Amino acid sequence: MVRGCTRGACLRFIDRHQSALNFGLLVVAYILYLVIGAGIFSAIELPYEDALRQELKADLRDFLRNNSCVSDARLEELLSRALEASNYGVSILDNDTQRSWDFVSSLFFTSTVLTTTGYGHSVPLSDGGKAFCIFYSLLGIPVTLFFLSAVVQRIMSVVTRRPLSYFHRRWAMSKSHLGVIHAAFLAFITTLIFVIIPAWIFVALEKDWNFLEALYFCFISLTTIGLGDYVPGETHSKESNPHPHLYRLAITVYLLLGLVCVLVVLETCWELPQMKRFRQRFYEEKHRELDSETTNIIDRDQLSDQLADTADHVIDHPATIPSVSEQAASIRQNGKSAPYTLASGSALNGKPR
Repeated sequence: MVRGCTRGACLRFIDRHQSALNFGLLVVAYILYLVIGAGIFSAIELPYEDALRQELKADLRDFLRNNSCVSDARLEELLSRALEASNYGVSILDNDTQRSWDFVSSLFFTSTVLTTTGYGHSVPLSDGGKAFCIFYSLLGIPVTLFFLSAVVQRIMSVVTRRPLSYFHRRWAMSKSHLGVIHAAFLAFITTLIFVIIPAWIFVALEKDWNFLEALYFCFISLTTIGLGDYVPGETHSKESNPHPHLYRLAITVYLLLGLVCVLVVLETCWELPQMKRFRQRFYEEKHRELDSETTNIIDRDQLSDQLADTADHVIDHPATIPSVSEQAASIRQNGKSAPYTLASGSALNGKPR
């Protein structure tokens, strides 16, 4: 008896706090995902970091051994200064004549800032530039998000909502299953056009990149992660890049178009009924009720579409109602003088008027 009561109380508690428990599991799972990712990255990258550090130290010892007139302190000071300047996009190499703050490079910088990609390869040098970057981003990032949202919604009506409605009426398939197929197809096309093909193009244009590095750059950029370890157009040879400004401008256009298409795919997946039902598991009760009402509205819309299809089928083959001339001819043939009656709703149902 006690065990039955305890079990019933536990079931009632779980049912009453289902969304809170689901949210707690979501938090634990996300923290666990972060910890596992950190452990894997540490295990993979730490040996490479140690090996690179040892290699640099060996090169430094060889340089000092072959150039005994250079002191350790002066060389360390020069290297520190050069690395600091490199972090600001300035190099002291003889073959580096590219400027980081001409108009096209500045346009590329503003696009990466406003889309929150932020490669970090070029940063403001002056205090005035840093102050302007704060106010420019403070206004520009919300405007950019609003702009992208408006563009994505307009594209969604063309590439998602209209095709789903058309194929739903044409094939009489469930919108939920049709939406999954459409989202998978849209994701495949976007990956092919904005990730796979551009990666091959970058391999041909960037002499130091292999396919994995180019694919890595496309993914990091279009997901707005923007680590900045790979930035196209940073080659220091004019022979390999004869039109650096045009190349940088084309990359800016590619990043903006690719970001819009990625957002369209994400929004398409986000609007799937399966995703909406899954999100309800982690909402509070009030929000769950609102979302359940939305789901019911969607279900009723699907049902109304099916009824409309049935009604269209019935309209294509309407019931035949005899005209006045046909009834008169029938009366003359049968020799009857029954009065003509209107085909009202009650008469059609077999009831006398």
